Amino acid sequence: MALETRVYKKERTIKMGALLKASLTDMYRSRFLARQLAERDIKAQYRQSYLGILWAFVTPLATAAVWIFLNNSGTVRLSDTGVPYPVYAFSGTLIWSIIVASINSPMQSTNAAKGILTKINFPKEALLLSGIYKLLFDSAIKILLLVAFVFIFGVGFHYSLLLLPFAVLAAVLFGSTLGLFLTPLGLLYKDISKIISFGMQFLMYVTPVVYAIPKTGIMKTLMTYNPITPIILTTRDLVVGFQPEFLNYFIGVLALCVPLLFLGLVIYRIAIPIIVERLSA
Repeated sequence: MALETRVYKKERTIKMGALLKASLTDMYRSRFLARQLAERDIKAQYRQSYLGILWAFVTPLATAAVWIFLNNSGTVRLSDTGVPYPVYAFSGTLIWSIIVASINSPMQSTNAAKGILTKINFPKEALLLSGIYKLLFDSAIKILLLVAFVFIFGVGFHYSLLLLPFAVLAAVLFGSTLGLFLTPLGLLYKDISKIISFGMQFLMYVTPVVYAIPKTGIMKTLMTYNPITPIILTTRDLVVGFQPEFLNYFIGVLALCVPLLFLGLVIYRIAIPIIVERLSA
């Protein structure tokens, strides 16, 4: 049987379509590897942990608890939200935590695999898919707790609650898209992860996470045009049974995320081999 002959030559043009197709193909073919990596990381994360999976709720619960205390004690006066404030605050902080985790996921998954990236040749997209699996696992647990909040505080069941998983997927899509663009820089410079952490803390205060959009002023303008606002508000509206006020903006943000996600995959596919070569030098 004749051996296959391959000729490698330098190309002066970058074929975006071919790169995207190759990236999506490798992501599909590496789904088993991605699942194995995700299972390994999830088990390692909660192994030798007394509270185990409860750690997934600590950040949103703690943040919501602080604002609930400040609101109930009168230390901070917040405008009426139209729903029990514990549900309002927890739903906001929970979706916010999912978005932040999604932004960090591509960088963390790739950074954690630095040791094998320089030694083993495998589809790098498996790392991205592994991060998505872990996000979906954590998000599913958080959704269950949010549904419990809805019933505990008397909001009750609404048919729009059935659409909550799709809104959470939208949050994951938004965060992962942004994270893809930051990952190559984050692998080269540790400052990027610190900038993300600091920036998201600041951005939270110009997003309707724990308080409603003001009726007037510069905060109203900032919060209205913040691209994270429609994701937070639409998800919360679905939880409590309100008519989504920012639905068109929500759809527009998601529509923009799709081509940007594809572009991010192409950039990731081009950049990671170069970065790996630099790390192994």
